[in-house]
Amino acid sequence: MEAVFGLLVMLLGVSHGVETHCDGRQDGSQCYGPLGGTVVLQLMDGASQKHRYELKKESMIILLGKLNEIITNSIKDRSVFTPSNGIFRINKLSRTDSSEYTLSIFDSNGTQTSKKTLHLSIQAPVSSVLMDSECLSQGEMKVSCSSEGGDSPQYSWTLGGRALTDAELYSENKEENSITLKQHVSGRVACKVWNHVSSVSKEEDIMNCGFIYINCISNGTAISQWVFAANNKLCIQSTTVTVGKETDIVSPTPSINITSFNETVTPGSDGPWYLSTDALPIMAGVLSALVIFLVVGVAVTCALKKKKNNKPKEGEDDQEVTYADVRMVQRQQRQVEQRGKVEVEYGQVKFSERPRQTQPAGEDCLYANGRKGR
Repeated sequence: MEAVFGLLVMLLGVSHGVETHCDGRQDGSQCYGPLGGTVVLQLMDGASQKHRYELKKESMIILLGKLNEIITNSIKDRSVFTPSNGIFRINKLSRTDSSEYTLSIFDSNGTQTSKKTLHLSIQAPVSSVLMDSECLSQGEMKVSCSSEGGDSPQYSWTLGGRALTDAELYSENKEENSITLKQHVSGRVACKVWNHVSSVSKEEDIMNCGFIYINCISNGTAISQWVFAANNKLCIQSTTVTVGKETDIVSPTPSINITSFNETVTPGSDGPWYLSTDALPIMAGVLSALVIFLVVGVAVTCALKKKKNNKPKEGEDDQEVTYADVRMVQRQQRQVEQRGKVEVEYGQVKFSERPRQTQPAGEDCLYANGRKGR
């Protein structure tokens, strides 16, 4: 009994100051008020021009007035009506305030001109939220949420401030107010509990359960499943390696998958070096460049050597002398006093240009063979 009384006091303390608003000007409006709190009802635009109006709770008159005068207010100790704006404010709400209310307006002749109803429901606000998480056998994370107090609570979940996706959410149980997250999911998970008069949320950082997903072949058996990393004994002693088109099991030392040359190279071994298929185009390009550089180098070397051999040696004449025949003939046409006198005819002398070199000062000599014509 003391526990129930304590809970009631706690709920009243939490709901103190909680306030809700509702527009009751439409016929059939549904309004909610917090238990122990306040509801603000907009009954009409204003009552100053209304000749007579009354608000009934079922058959009992709660409020009666005309123009700016309030004639009756059966709950005036915890309510206030303002005729100028038509707002009825009820404080310290209790369960008994839940009911259907009817507002009737009359003209100066006492004729009813308007009749509207509204439904008021009183709900206990949510006081607090509790979260609990646990790892399941396959590595999923189950997160449960519960609330203290609160009538007709509803639950919603977020991860990092956004809604959970199908890729993250394994399942949801609305009866248990829990969700199950997939093995890889981690982050800040928030549970929000709310009803029509309150809303409370709680957040927690959720880590995955330490499971890893393995996909291998062990002793000829394919294994694809989630396992707890700390206790994992599967796919440890053997590693899947692709050799050519076949799949073999090799030693415990992790191996590098190489599909070219039909070889498997184990890191740390003294085996030969092999090139992967992806490296062949690069090596071909490097070798091509080396061949081109070699050919160009040989060509340049040959050209320099040939030029050096054609260079004249120092001390050689800078001109090559071509000797021409010089003939001496006797002119018949011309008679001279001395018969023995002859005329010399010179032929053309050609010189071939050679690279000039510095020669000692002196006169150049030209020799010719002379023959005496008879």
